Amino acid sequence: MKTLISIVLITLCTSTLVFSQEVKMTHKDSLNIVLEKYYELNLKVFQTGSTINDIGNVFNLFTEGFTYVHPKYGGTYSRENIYNGYKRNQEKGSYNSRVVDIKVTNKIIGLNAIAVTKKFIKKEEGKMIEGKEQMSLFEFRNGKISKIFEYW
Repeated sequence: MKTLISIVLITLCTSTLVFSQEVKMTHKDSLNIVLEKYYELNLKVFQTGSTINDIGNVFNLFTEGFTYVHPKYGGTYSRENIYNGYKRNQEKGSYNSRVVDIKVTNKIIGLNAIAVTKKFIKKEEGKMIEGKEQMSLFEFRNGKISKIFEYW
């Protein structure tokens, strides 16, 4: 009987320890994962040989009503406008592996939004060049990117 009680107590203590050490993903974590995936997929699109499917993978991260705002380059664009722009750039050969990385230098994660500063790392004349720091604001709805507002 003592052995049975000991086994039950050990089992209860062990399972309590396991449950207390379980890592739970927070809202901030889930937003950050989407943001990291966005930059990873964009980097893939920027490479020579990227496909229309690579562009589609980026757009899977966006809500149906997604908008892109870039006042310096013309204002507000719909999801369809931006998709067509990606497609056009790909067809023209603009995605030519010149961008070799996207370096996020800072981020502030809030409720359904992330403010980011980043630099594009480009290959120019055989050298790696860090671009100027750029600021962007990402807004999220239901775990997807609903708006990107560029501040550069």
